[in-house]
Amino acid sequence: MTTSCNARRTVFRQIAQRTYTDWPAYSSTPLYDRSSLDGLESDIRTVSQTWFRHDRHESVENFICSLPLAYFNFDAHDRYAGPTRYETETLFRVFVLKECHGWDHETALVEYLDRRPELCEQLGLETVPNQSTLWRSWHNRFTAEFRGTVETAARTILIKAQNAGVAVPREPDRNLPSHGDEADESDQTDHSVLDEAATITEHVSRVVFPAFSLDRGEGCEIHENAYWGLQTYLGLRERLAANEGARSFTYESTRERTPLGHAHREQIRDLSIEQVREMYRQAVNRLLSEVAETEEFFRAGIIAIDITEADPFTGDRTGHKDEIIGTKEKTDEYAYQWATVQLVGNAVPIVLDARPVRKGESRLEIVKDLLNSAEELVHVDNVLMDREFDSQHVLEMLSQRGLSYVVPKRMQTSEKAQAKRLLHRDQDRYETDRKLHLGKNEWHETTLIYRREEDSEHDGHRQYSVFMTNCGSGHLTEYGYRWEIESGYRSIKRFMAATTSKDFGLRFFYFAFACLLYSIWRAVDLLVQVEVTGEYEHAPVVTADNTLTLLKKETGIG
Repeated sequence: MTTSCNARRTVFRQIAQRTYTDWPAYSSTPLYDRSSLDGLESDIRTVSQTWFRHDRHESVENFICSLPLAYFNFDAHDRYAGPTRYETETLFRVFVLKECHGWDHETALVEYLDRRPELCEQLGLETVPNQSTLWRSWHNRFTAEFRGTVETAARTILIKAQNAGVAVPREPDRNLPSHGDEADESDQTDHSVLDEAATITEHVSRVVFPAFSLDRGEGCEIHENAYWGLQTYLGLRERLAANEGARSFTYESTRERTPLGHAHREQIRDLSIEQVREMYRQAVNRLLSEVAETEEFFRAGIIAIDITEADPFTGDRTGHKDEIIGTKEKTDEYAYQWATVQLVGNAVPIVLDARPVRKGESRLEIVKDLLNSAEELVHVDNVLMDREFDSQHVLEMLSQRGLSYVVPKRMQTSEKAQAKRLLHRDQDRYETDRKLHLGKNEWHETTLIYRREEDSEHDGHRQYSVFMTNCGSGHLTEYGYRWEIESGYRSIKRFMAATTSKDFGLRFFYFAFACLLYSIWRAVDLLVQVEVTGEYEHAPVVTADNTLTLLKKETGIG
């Protein structure tokens, strides 16, 4: 059954309305043009993901026939110079169909098309090509890179269809295509891990970094990729500032021209915070599409929302007091603060979004903003937060969205008294329902869980912690996953370039780019583990330094 105009219109309206998706790719970033195979692969990934979620789209073949390709320049990948009977676009669809079915020879494809005149019409075939024509087209007319894109497109279509519950002609390979000999299962050495890391890092960088753009004019002598290469280079060494890093990068880079430190900062300062966040979310959306194609990625899961702060600020805050605010511990120090939302639990710990924290912003406002981003990118079940988000209005908002939460409660007089009674009874655990006042005679119902910490360093009632949850005590163990966000912050700050600038946008960009490098590292590690062992263990087998070194070589390839 062919797809209807209404169904197609719904799909492309959804793509156009997605905040973090630009389509077609070639017009959304200067790193792609109309002949870019990476851009074509990105567009197929974007369209197929939304296409198969529509109730009326239950056919892989209909998608192949309906995929918009008019914008793409196929001539750059066609070795035939003269007029031909079959257009490259039509043959592209035909060979994607062949790859989706997994046929090794063209004869099976010809026989299949001969029996399906309606399918031929949808593909744009007036007559079915014979076996020799198809063989010559594949081996002589198509470039090797174009053949690789056909194979990648088919794999992507099968995975997106299967993820949406659509029947597929064959089981898709959920490992990344290997560039070279397969690693022997008994020889999983450090060398084989690094070889896979190099291949996968190159692949991931091609997918992710084109989401970033400096929106410069045409004719610039220094390629835009050089700026992202320098920013990645700054993350290679701890506390490396732009001026010093730019001088070193000039010698280590293979590029003829690289930006100076002051020019690099000026380009970054021209980006607004909203532009940085938009590019970040586009990049993470691309990254998630890659890891989601593995069975080991747990798409439905747990997120943690938290706030971290930069090193204490000791300079003059004049004119910046709304940005350089107090610390979370309410000391007499000041610092920049950033909020993030991150996958935790069994999922690969990717930072889904980041935002700055300004003076006067409520925790409710921050949580809403980050939660909106997270729910557009992944399915969220449970939200974990620190006690600084102990707010009845935040908890009510989460409940109204149908989300579970676990949040530690700051102990007030009544909680301290209850903890003392539990200590007197030598009781380790206690649950009670509580209504939290929202105002205007409105209340939020939650459950308080008191838990004595084993081997606590405190005496008396301070041995107890109090948690608020709307999902029962069984979810309390999940709160332990929050430690991952703290360990993640340590790595993220390790990836940040050093600066003494008080420019809020520059500071935030440095933090957001460090979050991206961290997320790429963890995604590459997942993909490498799956490729080498077929499983995913949470402890990384690829180091952050290895990933950054590889990214330095590959940053910005598009």
